[in-house]
Amino acid sequence: MWHYTPHRHLSSAPPNAPLFPSLLSPLRSLAARLDPVPITLSSIASFPDSSIGTGTGTRTGTLFFAPVPTAALLGLHAQLCELIKKEGVEPPKGYRADAWVPSCAVAMEVPKGRLAEAFCVLREMKLPESGYGMDIGLVEFPPVREIFSFPLGGGSDA
Repeated sequence: MWHYTPHRHLSSAPPNAPLFPSLLSPLRSLAARLDPVPITLSSIASFPDSSIGTGTGTRTGTLFFAPVPTAALLGLHAQLCELIKKEGVEPPKGYRADAWVPSCAVAMEVPKGRLAEAFCVLREMKLPESGYGMDIGLVEFPPVREIFSFPLGGGSDA
């Protein structure tokens, strides 16, 4: 299990993809043009299998809070997909604008036999919970390492 700053996962790339240099300037420019994005986490959900294998053959799941799919959030995602396409990277199937499921992962690689227990723990959260997406960045994992982050609306680099 990994520990990291809560974030909205808008896209993914294969390991060792040469993205860092080519995305730095376009993401900085995109972030400067955008205002912070209102986000309301409204429900708890699960992806049936984690996209990150445990190496043990054990089936696992990812639990997440599901944000309301607002026009602002979906628009940000669509802009990000277009930006990375212009840099020669095709978004993976599950992250394309017509297939993306907005999610904020709170537990990854939960063993199948413990998903019900984990759901019970998460049900104690008082939802909906509202806030703002404040930056766009590039995070590598595992292990979790922030490569860069730019605040929405300009400001100084985070």
